Amino acid sequence: MSTQVTITPFKKILIANRGEIALRVIRTLREMNIKSVAIYSEADRNSLHVRMADEAVCIGAAPSPLSYLDIDAVVTAAKVTGADAVHPGYGFLSENADFARAVTEAGIIFIGPTAQAIEMLGVKSTAREIALKGGVPITPGSDGVVGKNYHEVARKIGFPIMIKAALGGGGKGMRECLREEDLDRMMKTAQGEAKANFGDDRMYFEKLVLNPRHIEVQMAADNYGNVVAFAERDCSMQRRHQKLVEESPSPFVDEATRAKLQEAACRLAKAANYRGVGTVEFLMAQNKEFYFMEVNTRLQVEHPVTESVCGYDLVKMQIQIAQGEPLHVTQKEAGAVKCHAIEHRINAENSERNFTPCPGTITEWIPAGGLGVRVDSHVYTGYTIPSYYDSLIAKLIVTAPDRTKLLARCRRCLGEFQIGGVDTTIPFHQKIVNNPDFIAGNMDTGLIERMMAEDKKASESKK
Repeated sequence: MSTQVTITPFKKILIANRGEIALRVIRTLREMNIKSVAIYSEADRNSLHVRMADEAVCIGAAPSPLSYLDIDAVVTAAKVTGADAVHPGYGFLSENADFARAVTEAGIIFIGPTAQAIEMLGVKSTAREIALKGGVPITPGSDGVVGKNYHEVARKIGFPIMIKAALGGGGKGMRECLREEDLDRMMKTAQGEAKANFGDDRMYFEKLVLNPRHIEVQMAADNYGNVVAFAERDCSMQRRHQKLVEESPSPFVDEATRAKLQEAACRLAKAANYRGVGTVEFLMAQNKEFYFMEVNTRLQVEHPVTESVCGYDLVKMQIQIAQGEPLHVTQKEAGAVKCHAIEHRINAENSERNFTPCPGTITEWIPAGGLGVRVDSHVYTGYTIPSYYDSLIAKLIVTAPDRTKLLARCRRCLGEFQIGGVDTTIPFHQKIVNNPDFIAGNMDTGLIERMMAEDKKASESKK
């Protein structure tokens, strides 16, 4: 019995985001012969995505609550411009179920999963239950959010534990707790941070895996039950749970483990009745056992790494699924490793001053180039970086046939990438690609913090 396929081609899509991700979507839309609508705040009037879009609408003042986070303003912009669909990008409202619901209720297609799926997977304790239902390995932890008996729950799991915000993300509302005597203090700190960032201080606990790797798997699911998963990304190079470097494939993952990761991601997508593109994140122990962490119900900042390795345009895939098309790729095709890739997140930050943001005007912009080099960015010479938003100004994605050639190419690219007028994280990325542990593939989620501690010790010894 065949499944009926109904395809509704889009003519115009509004991008509910800013900067390089908005520009990234615009480029794919142009190749698909679909008109683009950019939204922007007053601070982003001169951003490149505004110049490149077919239409542009100012939706409010510079602070994000008055513009990019204003659901009514974004939906109104989509209505006024006659957009068929809304692409949420990442960050801002991309994982907001109320936004997805508002878009749908306005008679416009939301390019992503349903509001119900976002709600279910957005609450991490509920996502764990779905993972368990799908037979995906999970770390021992609390059954849902913890209550007043959280000491009892923590003792049952066994220390060390990780305290996590139920509605968290971006490393906010997370604290490692090694001993029970620290639990009350860590709990209070995590709850305060979660309340400030997400308006919700509910917490849950997980067993803390020591010296883990952060491995994630991109997956895609259509409306007809087809699900595929791509080669894994190693996102272990991070500070305070925020990623700096992403790599695919992971130098730690063998073919057998890769197949298990992909199978687990597909099982979870099916258990959640997922539709669209998403990412399943895992913690991997030194023995290569892995445990479910969370699902990101959107495109990731590091999606170009996967695109480079698999050869597919993930934004185009999102749009095709939202139009009602079945997946045009098999699991064998999706899961194949065609090259090695690394993404360096270039931020306007001073790494020697604890990665302090450095907004300002770019006086020189000479991006890296050459074979196997891609730069995703919305900035240019003379562009002023606003102080209101994330400090990411460029993503340098480098590919090569193998990891040794890849690292050599990364060193070359980082050496020739010139940005004037503001401090950037390029010097720190140069340290990373010359770090012996990173070169050997021996990284875990604590490597960058150890590198910073060594730098601090060396600096103090010179005084």
